[in-house]
Amino acid sequence: MEETKPDQSSAPVLEAIEEYHRLDRYGFTPPGHRQGRGVDRRTLDALGLDTFRSDLLATAGLDDRLSRGCVLSRAEDLMAQAVGADKAFFSTCGSSLSVKAAILAVTRGRGEILISRDAHKSVTAGLLFSGLQPCWIPVRYDEDLHIAHPPSPESVEEMWQRHPDAAAAVVVSPTPYGTCADLAAIAQICHSRGKPLIVDEAWGAHLPFHEGLPTWAMDAGADICLVSIHKMGLGFEQGSVYHLQGPLVDPVRLQQCADLLASTSSNVILYAGIDGWRRQMVSQGHELLDAALKLADRLRADIGALPGFHVPHDELLGAEASHDLDPLHVLIDVSGLGISGYQASDWLRAEQRLDMGLVDHRRVEATLSTADDDAAAQRLLEALEALGRAAKGFSTPPPVRLPRGSDFQPEMALQPRDAFFGPVDSVPIAEAVGRIAAEQVTPYPPGIPALLPGERINAAILEYLRTGVEAGMNLPDPADPSFKTIRVVVE
Repeated sequence: MEETKPDQSSAPVLEAIEEYHRLDRYGFTPPGHRQGRGVDRRTLDALGLDTFRSDLLATAGLDDRLSRGCVLSRAEDLMAQAVGADKAFFSTCGSSLSVKAAILAVTRGRGEILISRDAHKSVTAGLLFSGLQPCWIPVRYDEDLHIAHPPSPESVEEMWQRHPDAAAAVVVSPTPYGTCADLAAIAQICHSRGKPLIVDEAWGAHLPFHEGLPTWAMDAGADICLVSIHKMGLGFEQGSVYHLQGPLVDPVRLQQCADLLASTSSNVILYAGIDGWRRQMVSQGHELLDAALKLADRLRADIGALPGFHVPHDELLGAEASHDLDPLHVLIDVSGLGISGYQASDWLRAEQRLDMGLVDHRRVEATLSTADDDAAAQRLLEALEALGRAAKGFSTPPPVRLPRGSDFQPEMALQPRDAFFGPVDSVPIAEAVGRIAAEQVTPYPPGIPALLPGERINAAILEYLRTGVEAGMNLPDPADPSFKTIRVVVE
């Protein structure tokens, strides 16, 4: 009997919302606003009635009390089929939660795990919850650009040789800069040992839908990949998907670990955003991404032609850099204007009403999506032209004392969980060298910790963070965001 292919023109969550309204259902259940009926007019004026109208209870609302309509599971099956995964699970707590659940599922909460040192702060949070021992895979640090590229397959192989009993490997690809790892080679190395590869692909939700983009983690052989639909897709903030394939990870345990961490009051609007975006990408994604890639190429060339601006590309690729690059990450180096990325970002927001994504000591980044068009690109270009003129009047930015790549590989003196939850002192920065960090310190964005609980603090990282704050770096994690003091382990 011929198997019936899933209908990718269907969007089960959206269709269930439409049916709910068509049938004029009414629930004496949460949410108490009753699709906006009881909401203050001033709130409705700001948010709109439609924001509340589709905020429905998932079970005993969108579906019946036993979920017999299988609304969510049908939507997840369609997503898996669309991208070539065995299973897909939706999450409404972002990839920050998804990566924690994936780590718990493959490790059972004990032992060692290999993790790329450019992992997002959410990965570190998973270590604090679980008590796992991280074995950090060195990244490829560009001493000229001061950018951390993904680890090489050789680095992953070396770490497996040193830690053969580790449960799995976790790699970030693409990075927030758009640089990508050689996932196929890394997956092969992991699988030769019968160990799973988890890819934090938060920036890669769009990758399955166009051959001109870097390799999608599932196509490269990864066992689990986690994507944020709100980053490079068109879903709502916090919408995330777990993708799973192969025999190395138990799908039931993965789903149960996700349930342990997730809210029991998931927002169906986020589910609907994921569901609708999947349908759109299956039917129109290649065409939309074609246009976005062409727009990115034109924008890169136009920005690069502006005096004082540089758009890195070739220098981000190669043996000592990344394996591939997502061109929708338009990285803009403003150091030729004599200003910092922090100054550029603040001026663009204040004077041009434009918010940039990633920002560091010399760069800002515009991430393009399929929603951007020629008008949006022109607005950015004109704003940058204005920045170039205004930069002549900027004060000289405070210097940031940049570390070497080796400075980001300090001694792991204590397990992160023990350092974070144990007795701590708060000491002046000048007294912290040689002490063990009891908190993570993370420049944000991009959200990659420069200092982790359990690491022995070195002078170079302290100076980088201290001078970074003086230049405009944002440190949201430490107890003292001004970074005059830091929490350390009592020894």
